[in-house]
Amino acid sequence: MLYEILKSIGLFIFTCFFGLCVKGKKVFPRSGPFIVACNHISNLDPIVLGCACPRQLYYLAKEELFENKLFGLLLRNINVLPLKRGKSDIRIMRAALSILKTSPLALFPQGTRGANFDNFKAGVGFLYRKAKTPVIAAKISGTENILPKGAKFLKKGRITIIFDEVRNIKNEDTSEEVAQKVIEKIKSL
Repeated sequence: MLYEILKSIGLFIFTCFFGLCVKGKKVFPRSGPFIVACNHISNLDPIVLGCACPRQLYYLAKEELFENKLFGLLLRNINVLPLKRGKSDIRIMRAALSILKTSPLALFPQGTRGANFDNFKAGVGFLYRKAKTPVIAAKISGTENILPKGAKFLKKGRITIIFDEVRNIKNEDTSEEVAQKVIEKIKSL
């Protein structure tokens, strides 16, 4: 319920004040799980992604965001799970696979905001190989100007997000090969 309320408010704000343009919404399945893999250029990206996606998403986010107990409680109530960065987190991978039995999961393969795609994380490939769900690539642009790294206030700008399914994944692909195909799809959007 809280997720849907915040999504409606966010969608209104992003559409009215930042000209949010969403392309490719028809690629989303109406039911069942899928993975959305998105670029990450601003702190606004998870919010924009959640507002633009027609279905409710689950997210993995760095555990440092949960240090403030009140903010951590809010995050948990809007489908965000804490992730230990830089380590193999078996607990969170099990939780992600459990989510992918019934629900969509959003990932940012760059690992951190503004990181180069050359050092992508293969988690999206691992989860795909285990869950065998569709993977939808998403590319956000404009948020890096509206809320650049280090900025405290929003600036004027327009936001575009493009979605498309990654269709060239093969069953025999390794986790790294799957992740590379996902990254290439994001770059091509």
